[in-house]
Amino acid sequence: MLGRNKIEIKTSDQIAVMREAGLVVAQTLQLVADAVKPGVTTKQLDVIAEDSIRSAGATPSFLGYHGYPASICVSINSEVVHGIPGPAVLDDGDLISIDCGAIVDGWHGDAALSVPVGNVSAEVQTLSDVTEKALRAGLAAAVVGAKLSDIGAAVESVVRAQPHHYGIVVDYVGHGIGSAMHMPPNVPNIGPAGKGPTLVAGMALAIEPMVTLGSAEVDLLSDDWTVVTADDSIAAHWEHTVAITEQGPWILTELGNATR
Repeated sequence: MLGRNKIEIKTSDQIAVMREAGLVVAQTLQLVADAVKPGVTTKQLDVIAEDSIRSAGATPSFLGYHGYPASICVSINSEVVHGIPGPAVLDDGDLISIDCGAIVDGWHGDAALSVPVGNVSAEVQTLSDVTEKALRAGLAAAVVGAKLSDIGAAVESVVRAQPHHYGIVVDYVGHGIGSAMHMPPNVPNIGPAGKGPTLVAGMALAIEPMVTLGSAEVDLLSDDWTVVTADDSIAAHWEHTVAITEQGPWILTELGNATR
């Protein structure tokens, strides 16, 4: 059902199906990440992902979505999100974001992770680690009774606490998820805290900080999908789907998470 501000509130049974979709996403991301190495093409990664999703009896969320031509997004270095798999070859030292979605019985899971290719610089590895840490802070803030903007405030606080001045992308944000991949509400990655709808049990959100080594400004390439940093700085992207429950945040796209 739709709650206040048209935010979809799920039953426990619906959340359980989202968990099934989330596990497909988690398993697929693990397989794809394990295949990452210098010399591999992004298209090869896409083939692995589609086979994994379909072998699990699920459907790729991304394939055909507004015409998108692949089952995952693979974004390299200065590509922030929505990079299209193709003939691009991964090089030692690259940082790539792999974004994956799957549908089970009409319910969606969506997650992303950043993966180093071979040996990356300490600066690049730290960028990815900080982005993942910021995601974890945002997930921890997804509790009953909190305000929606508490999530972005938690994400931002981690990034701003670092000695390096990172850019937090604001033009692209997290989102509600459930019977559709993208639905209300938008989930920004900045504060201030204490704003927006109150979080209630049954909500599900895709939280996904995108952080750069330089400017937060981004551009859209001529393919109308790939988002890149305006200053060509490297970007990292981490994402999980989380359900808000009375027992606390339940990360639906993470392997080994106990049932709520």
